[in-house]
Order: sequence, then C-alpha cells, then structure tokens
Amino acid sequence: MKFDLQPTLENDLIKVVPLKEEDFEALFEVASDPLIWEQHPNKDRYKREVFENFFKGAIESNGAFIVYEKETNKIVGSSRYYELDEENSSVAVGYTFIAREFWGKGHNRALKNLMLDYAFQFVDKVILHIGATNFRSQKATEKLGAVKISEIEVAYYGEPVKWNFVYQIDKAKWVG
Repeated sequence: MKFDLQPTLENDLIKVVPLKEEDFEALFEVASDPLIWEQHPNKDRYKREVFENFFKGAIESNGAFIVYEKETNKIVGSSRYYELDEENSSVAVGYTFIAREFWGKGHNRALKNLMLDYAFQFVDKVILHIGATNFRSQKATEKLGAVKISEIEVAYYGEPVKWNFVYQIDKAKWVG
C-alpha cells in the first residue's frame, strides 16, 4: 500500500479533506486573524498577499488539507503532510493552523491523532517543525509525545529562513 499524502480522514469531531484551489477564500477568512500567527515565525501570514503565497505552497505540496468541524461544517483550519522520506521511513506533519474559536477544545489533538494514526500505517517516524518562538505549538506537540531532536533553519515556501525546532514521534511510542 502506498502513502497517499491527501487522504480523507475523519473522526467524531472533524473531517480532514484534500485542500483545493476553490478553498482559498474560506480558508483565508480563518487565517486572516493576526492572533493565530502571533507566535509563528511568519507573524504576517494573516495578510492576504502573504497568505496567498502560503496557500500556493499548500496546493503545490499535494499534501495539504482543509479541516471541518463535523457538527457545524465550520472550517477549523488546515494542515499538511510533506517531506515523505521512504528511505528513512518518515514524513513531516505541519503547516497547521487552527481558528481561535477551536483552540483548547480538542480539535488540534483530533487532527494530529488522525494524521499520525494514518501516517504510522506507512512510516516509523513523524517529524514536526515548530517555530522557535511558537511556544503554544511546542507544548501541544510535546503533549502528543514528540521529542525535540534538533534545531534548524527552515525556508518556508517563498518566505525567509526562520529558526525551527525539530520534533519527532516514533511509531513504537505512539499511543494516540
């Protein structure tokens, strides 16, 4: 079985579907909240022209998703798979953002559980790149059982290089 980077995934709380070009306006409406990006390395991603570049990278990645709350069909946010490395049996999960109305309500955890459960059918390691100043995401990642393994500079699609922490979750230690 081959790792499909854009499956449709769902649980009782959310539905994760492949991102399409026509999702731009609705997803930008969520992303246009500056507070979502306040700890992110790219603090101005709430601006339309900056988000357009982010969205273009998401579409070209062929691994990006839009996430909906099942009960209300409201957009929760977005995430993606990237850097599939079959030789090292790893894939990265990231570029995740969640609308503030869903913070602290289990949506991010539900999203990561779905994505990690799916990924671990194909790989032994999941990598997460978290901005050095994104303490909220670092804490959430550590709650998943991720361990910080290094620090690197990352050049996001069409954006300047930023300092990131690299976290890893091993399949053998994943409890979901």
